[in-house]
Amino acid sequence: MDRNKIEVYAQGGDALVKAFEGLTEAQLHLKPMDNSWTLHQNAIHMMDSDLIGSDRMKRIACMPNPLLCGYDESAFNQLPGVSKLNAMDACEVFRLNRQMTAVVLRALPDETFARPGIHTESGKLTLEQMLDKYIEHLRHHLVIISRKRKMAGKPVPALATWTPPA
Repeated sequence: MDRNKIEVYAQGGDALVKAFEGLTEAQLHLKPMDNSWTLHQNAIHMMDSDLIGSDRMKRIACMPNPLLCGYDESAFNQLPGVSKLNAMDACEVFRLNRQMTAVVLRALPDETFARPGIHTESGKLTLEQMLDKYIEHLRHHLVIISRKRKMAGKPVPALATWTPPA
């Protein structure tokens, strides 16, 4: 297990916060021409996904072969009231969750990262694979967020560009 992955995971929280800095409510809610998610919906999705990811990783760390349930991310984003959530607060929850989860991950022995969980859609996944998945998930969405910011006339700040090491 490359323990540097835990630090990459933890640093991702700051990257997401920076990627949303300086956006107005109108820019956050600007509906893209391709009918994809708004920047606001991306922020809320990242918070939801990471909270679920943290739960999944902790389940794998402390339970034998835990069941990891899939969910409908689009349905989460359509729940009543979601459009009223503050995007920057969601990014801050994401950042804090990553910091706190990283404390737990750092304390685990290397062999724990080989433990599996059973995902209802993806099958058997180890804790290390889940960590990799959430590092990549953020990288993927930062590319999308950068593109949407440009479309909103607000290019992403240079400090918000984040590419995890291979």
